[in-house]
Amino acid sequence: MLLLSTAKLGPVNTGPRPQEARPPATLEEFLRGIEARAFRFAELGLRQREDALDAVQEAMLKMLGYHAHPASEWGPLFWSILRNKITDMQRRSLFRLRWLLPGSTGKDGEPMDWADDAPDPSRSHDGREAWQQISAALRALPARQREAFTLRVLEELDVADTARVMGCSEGSVKTHLSRAREALQKQLEDFR
Repeated sequence: MLLLSTAKLGPVNTGPRPQEARPPATLEEFLRGIEARAFRFAELGLRQREDALDAVQEAMLKMLGYHAHPASEWGPLFWSILRNKITDMQRRSLFRLRWLLPGSTGKDGEPMDWADDAPDPSRSHDGREAWQQISAALRALPARQREAFTLRVLEELDVADTARVMGCSEGSVKTHLSRAREALQKQLEDFR
């Protein structure tokens, strides 16, 4: 049973995110609403599309065991599970030593392949170029700063939930976020 459809992983919406009027009624609805954002978070952390899909699917499967928890806890709980899956996969990949295998390729420097349904080729190119620059800038950040920025700014979690997901204090979250914003501002100066 595949919980995550690769066809749904379209371009990043750069406009303001509409505020949900109500929390999701079911865990299935919650997972359906978070799958694309979770995939992007995992792909930034793992740098490989297939590994990111695996991490998100494993996190969603584990999340099914928590269906009895209140809906207000699903967000921070899911992000904690996904973050731990990403960390586990990163650790496992260090032991595999892929670069020693014959025929292996280093995919860390390759641009991500994003599906784009935009009708205007110029606009889609600009959007793809912007996402590549932002993605490269995010990948250049240390892992803790990238996590803090993604969870606080992109996922709009509050400081307490972000601290709980990252397993650190609220002050550490603020420090990591401040440093991430400063580094991103320097890296994306020309992009403005």
